[in-house]
Amino acid sequence: TSSALCLIYGQFSVCGRLWKSQPTTSDETVVAGGTVVLKCQVEDPDDSSLQWSNPAQQTLYFGEKRALRDNRIQLQKSTPNELTISISDVVLSDEGEYTCSIFTMPVRTAKALVTVLGIPQKPQIFGHEQPIDEEKIARLTCRSSGSKPAAQLRWRKGNKELKGRYEGTEVVEDPNGKTFTVSSRVEFRVTKEDNDAEVTCTVDHESLQNTERSTTQKLQVHYKPTAKIEPHPLYPREGEKLRLQCDGQGNPVPQEFLWEKEGSDTPLQLSSDSVLFFPFLNKSDSGTYVCTATSSMGSVVAKYNLDVSDASPVPSTSGPYHAVIGGVVAVIVFLLLSLLIVLGHYLIRHKGTYLTHEAKGSDDAPDADTAIINAEGGQASGDDKKEYFI
Repeated sequence: TSSALCLIYGQFSVCGRLWKSQPTTSDETVVAGGTVVLKCQVEDPDDSSLQWSNPAQQTLYFGEKRALRDNRIQLQKSTPNELTISISDVVLSDEGEYTCSIFTMPVRTAKALVTVLGIPQKPQIFGHEQPIDEEKIARLTCRSSGSKPAAQLRWRKGNKELKGRYEGTEVVEDPNGKTFTVSSRVEFRVTKEDNDAEVTCTVDHESLQNTERSTTQKLQVHYKPTAKIEPHPLYPREGEKLRLQCDGQGNPVPQEFLWEKEGSDTPLQLSSDSVLFFPFLNKSDSGTYVCTATSSMGSVVAKYNLDVSDASPVPSTSGPYHAVIGGVVAVIVFLLLSLLIVLGHYLIRHKGTYLTHEAKGSDDAPDADTAIINAEGGQASGDDKKEYFI
């Protein structure tokens, strides 16, 4: 048992036990906009109620009785040994030390530090507004405000970490005096492969609770053009039409095409049209044709050797088709021949026979006249000559 201490005030005395246990609380961290729960427990309340007060020493709850008119603050549990309250829709100004007290002799208290995390805003990327020429240095800045404590920023290009020269991270306190604005700058040399590449800036902060908050922007890189000449049809012949297409690629794409023929002093065509057209080819059109494609990043030359004389064999693109037709015809001919052979064999085996049965007596006649007489006699006797077709 603990010893007792009594204080006498005139005719009254107040006694209390010494070495009483202290109330217990815990520090809490909450994200702005969330809810924090404050729990205070004591083993020996001595018939006294627990009380919670805010950093401004305003009483929030005394036992189960509300003391401050703030609907965000609600009672969760009130017993002689425990007082638990909650604060919803927490704001940055709610941060600070909250005090749990029990009014015994002496008064016992415990502190609970509430830390409010400021959620960083979605980062913004600057420096990508204008296209960057290839082999030049891109300078990008990523910025995020509203974090507490200060957030961390990281870069990546595509799915890989962006490798460049970092100028470090700058942290500036916001006007509210509680949160921070964080900026990160990076420099790297771009190539034409970086055109339309996605650069992402991601903010890392404990308030995001394992979720990612990032911004992605596409790079626009200007690079020199490339060109190649494609003929249509692929194998031109004398007397046919021909289109030479100067396929220019680049950023920006070529807008001017100059057509020339080697050995000729006069340009054939200068326009935004990339096609050189021949309505009727002849042998005099043979030669080397040059296309110069030009953009704001420079010019590029492509060449094509046109040979109208057909010096090399022209590959047949219809060979497989003709082979199929030939096979079908061969099968039909084979079937017809087979049918004719079978039909001929059938007709030979069933050939028609013509039989004549002469009148009786004619075979034994010594001469023709006697045979005729015998024949007539045979007819008179009713044995007519009959013919049968089998």
